Amino acid sequence: MSKHIILTIGRQFGSGGRIIGKKLADTLGISYYDKELLALAAKESGLCPEVFEKADEKASDGLSHAFTTGFSYLSMFVPYADILSNEGLFKIQSDVIRKLAERESCVIVGRCADYILRDNPHCISFFIHDKMENRVQRVVERQQITVEQAKDLIVKTDKSRAAYYDYFTNKTWGMSSSYNFSIDVSVLGIDHTAGFITNVMERR
Repeated sequence: MSKHIILTIGRQFGSGGRIIGKKLADTLGISYYDKELLALAAKESGLCPEVFEKADEKASDGLSHAFTTGFSYLSMFVPYADILSNEGLFKIQSDVIRKLAERESCVIVGRCADYILRDNPHCISFFIHDKMENRVQRVVERQQITVEQAKDLIVKTDKSRAAYYDYFTNKTWGMSSSYNFSIDVSVLGIDHTAGFITNVMERR
């Protein structure tokens, strides 16, 4: 695809948002970023990757917890107070996302990318959700856990993502007004949902 496009995907846990994001990147011939953002943020800041992994899509107290015992910074062991505030860590990741969006067409999953790139004219944001039973089935198959364990993991992960998003954006995670499009995967299924979004991007 020759024109510059940025596609951000917010998603409920187990909704298939990550799978859809990868399909879109492959179909449109553009880059895909999800967990890859953590490694890029670590490289940009000089902090060890574990800092960003521990704090990934967790709200303020979750970010603080990532530093409570101290992490390596440029091969030095230092306490949280000497490294970065919660907002500072978010800013590093935000700067990485903005640089990527300026440099190339890409799909970015999670990490408040829709909010971070809200002023980017090339960006279109989507939120992917699905029925609980479908999400549970995906999580059971992917994680090889019981139905009850899957339900518990879904609730905890969604709660964590919502707290992170709401804290840093002053918007509401999952609310349709927070995104350009909110899509229920149960209507079309994963493949056709990816096809629908591809059609939207090609028509834009």
